[in-house]
Amino acid sequence: MSMKKKNYSQQEKLKILKECEEKGMKPILEKYGIYPTTYYYWKRKYYVSGESGLSHGNNKASQGRIKELEKELRVYKEMLAERELEIRLKDELLKKKYPQTKK
Repeated sequence: MSMKKKNYSQQEKLKILKECEEKGMKPILEKYGIYPTTYYYWKRKYYVSGESGLSHGNNKASQGRIKELEKELRVYKEMLAERELEIRLKDELLKKKYPQTKK
């Protein structure tokens, strides 16, 4: 099997995955000159991320950026939770220091 590097579009990858399901993996992969490893990689990306997982923009660099942004978001959420806790504690202290008089 002689394989040369070809970049497949998202639609081509999806077409190949569907053909493999319908007609069997081995003949379709030979037809397009694709390694089984590549097929399984595309299949995993498709089942994890849907059609968008097959696009060229969804690579390791973008995945790294997503993880970086998720980490930053987690830090901001923690900061917000701490701030809300501080406000609640200050309110409770003020209520204890200056209790409301009942009429």
